[in-house]
Amino acid sequence: MSDMITADLVDLDLSADTKEAAARALAERMAALGRVTDLDGFLADVAAREAQMPTGLDGGIGIPHCRSAHVTEPTLAFGRSALGIDFGAVDGPADLIFLIAAPAGADDAHLTILSALARQLMNTEFTDALRAVSDAERAAALIRGDAVAADAGDTATGGTEGAAPSRTDEGGADGSAPAATAAATSRTDDGGADGSAPAATAAPADETPRPFRIVAVTSCPTGIAHTYMAAEALENAGRDAGVDLVVETQGSAGFTRLDPAVIAAADGVILAHDVPVRDKDRFAGKPTVDTGVKAAVNRPADLIAEVRAKAARGETTAAAPGTTPVERTGESGEGYGTKLRKWLMSGVSYMVPFVAAGGLLIALGFAIGGYEVNKAPSVMDHFAWGQADSWAALLFQIGGVAFGFLVPVLAGYIAYGMADRPGLVPGFVGGSIALTINAGFLGGLAAGLISGAVVLAVQRIRIPAALRGIMPVVVIPLISSAVVGFLMFVVIGKPIASAQQAMTDWLGGLSGTNAVLLGALLGLMMCFDLGGPVNKVAYTFATAGIAVSDPSDAAMKIMAAAMAAGMVPPLAMALATTVRGKLFTAAERENGKAAWVLGASFISEGAIPFGAADPLRVIPSAMAGGAVTGALSMAFDATLRAPHGGIFVVPLIGNPLLYLVAVAAGVCVSAGLVVLLKGLRRPAAGTPAPEGHGTPTRNTPTDTGTETDQQPVTA
Repeated sequence: MSDMITADLVDLDLSADTKEAAARALAERMAALGRVTDLDGFLADVAAREAQMPTGLDGGIGIPHCRSAHVTEPTLAFGRSALGIDFGAVDGPADLIFLIAAPAGADDAHLTILSALARQLMNTEFTDALRAVSDAERAAALIRGDAVAADAGDTATGGTEGAAPSRTDEGGADGSAPAATAAATSRTDDGGADGSAPAATAAPADETPRPFRIVAVTSCPTGIAHTYMAAEALENAGRDAGVDLVVETQGSAGFTRLDPAVIAAADGVILAHDVPVRDKDRFAGKPTVDTGVKAAVNRPADLIAEVRAKAARGETTAAAPGTTPVERTGESGEGYGTKLRKWLMSGVSYMVPFVAAGGLLIALGFAIGGYEVNKAPSVMDHFAWGQADSWAALLFQIGGVAFGFLVPVLAGYIAYGMADRPGLVPGFVGGSIALTINAGFLGGLAAGLISGAVVLAVQRIRIPAALRGIMPVVVIPLISSAVVGFLMFVVIGKPIASAQQAMTDWLGGLSGTNAVLLGALLGLMMCFDLGGPVNKVAYTFATAGIAVSDPSDAAMKIMAAAMAAGMVPPLAMALATTVRGKLFTAAERENGKAAWVLGASFISEGAIPFGAADPLRVIPSAMAGGAVTGALSMAFDATLRAPHGGIFVVPLIGNPLLYLVAVAAGVCVSAGLVVLLKGLRRPAAGTPAPEGHGTPTRNTPTDTGTETDQQPVTA
């Protein structure tokens, strides 16, 4: 940390009277040392960050900070104001002002040190020493954590600064984080030796009652200061309250996910954030306090009390839905196959809305204007407000534009899943090239994976400190786009385009038995995991064929089969709960009512509650019905131009009556199998379980035909 703050960056008599003037005074010191290349540009970035949320903290502290392309290396400037400056804190003006400047591409080591400083600001001994220190050199040394003992005559400072060497002993003289924060950092940031976040300390077996356990996540827009100060405040308040509290800091230096076992054992959750919490679904089903990051800094004890009160009342958050975008790059220890699936699902999840919007608009265009609407002139040249054909052409052309984004979005967000935001530019460029060379979806998949890999490779290269500020905005986009463009145009583009054309020709030649078998396979895949990865693979395969302005009949048949099969599981569960309600719990019967609407809307996830409760009976039954529906849809030559919509797009379906027959047949098969399999099961001996909780239950009829105590269901 020795190079981050020096005596030249300390002003113990800061005369500014506004936060803007204070930021300028400290920034001018940075600029004088060459740490800031464009003073006004940097101050604009500071002001933009300040506009998001005031940076004043209770205790007389102001921490204006930002990440900026105008910063050459991580830098910290400190100012002390005799009169105080208003930074928006509730308790009044700040007299200790820290201006934290990080390059847009700062490396993790420096950001970790800045984060350690943020934690140190929660230490009253540290702030008291800064208020009493008499010269700039010693103030800089104190902030660095290597302050020498105070002069004997300086009684106000001596006691506090005399402890500074102990921080140096632990933190080291090599610029590592001050030791006062090292313990907290190692607890919450570094995790264990296996890379996972540490587990909460288990209470001894003879200790009754065990401490209340809380897991927390902190994050702020820049991920430098508030993130770590909130973590430190929560940990300190947790110790005072006698609770076990473990924090996951989602900061600029990255983050290590909490151990799933720690989350499972937690009695409550605190989410203190001003940006979305990554992987928030991990905390579903627990008492949760969701608030801004400053609340954790200013009143951590109140948040702990609030989450304990929620736990006492039994308040929990709802489980996350099963159809959320995958935005994670893979956890530590995951195999390559698992990571690859998550990367691909990231792209597919962001692509699906474009498919739905574009496909439905195109389908409506055909429905209103007929199948010649694709030959209509541009509505820019000819549009008649009173003519239906003009409106049809408008819808069709808007849908065509939306479809034009499919492959770039797919490639861009596959790269995003691998390399985060730096992967977006080369991913979109590679996806657009895939369209240009007619490589289609296969080209988009390849472009996304290549883009992510190239960005990850570039990020591993060690670069001079002077270039770090321009890495994310110039160097990485430039190099990665050039490499990806070269590979797509010159090396792999043509083979992929040939493979795409071969697949298109094969689909166009499907007929008879081959088409029926393909329909059955699509039905099995659509119903295997009820909206999960296998379902999405089949759905993406189907939508790929119609993602053109003039899809082939074979492509529209495949789309029809996929949607029909996807409607079967929820409709079948709804039918089964209607005809044999005694085989299901009260909660399942309620879910069955909603499943009618979900299934009719082509939302396969409506069957998830049933599949999760009894997978060995529900999943095979759903797959059997889906296979029947998919095969019949192909045999009936049903076609579909829209990628979504369920029964609401029946007017756009070719052979709609036979299509509905295919759906009904599959629903009956699935419902019948579920009823049969559930009727054959034997109740296990044991105590009754409450409805809708824990082990899935069923009602056992008595000799008189009435319902009696519910018995746990066994597989």
